[in-house]
Amino acid sequence: MRILILALALSSLGGCAMWMPKPDPNQAWIDLAPHGETELVAVAVDDKPLDDSRYFQVEPGSHQLGMRYRFEVGPADVGRDSEALARDCRLTLSYDSFDAGARYRLVAGGYGFRPWAKLYDQHDRMLAKATERGCGGVATR
Repeated sequence: MRILILALALSSLGGCAMWMPKPDPNQAWIDLAPHGETELVAVAVDDKPLDDSRYFQVEPGSHQLGMRYRFEVGPADVGRDSEALARDCRLTLSYDSFDAGARYRLVAGGYGFRPWAKLYDQHDRMLAKATERGCGGVATR
């Protein structure tokens, strides 16, 4: 019985870390949507580091979003008889018209060795494209 109670308590603690905060209606909320089995994390807004890397929440207006995108380059894109190559990339995206209470979606993916990220509004209209700021291999995941 003690083991069951302990297991339930520990599993509930892990679930708390997964909960997202409620969006502030006075700010814009940007969801992160990595493409496939990749990792997209929020790093900074206007060059200021973030405490939570799962989303962006910004005041209305103009902002620059900094993100980190990890993905694998498939063996076909690396070279004959090669293994997949892990990439760790920094990207920035600038957008001038974030609206209070609006929901946005930041989608990221890769073409060969190059990463990409695009910002969409709640009507699936593309608003902006990110710029790559540098990539390297991933030593450990």
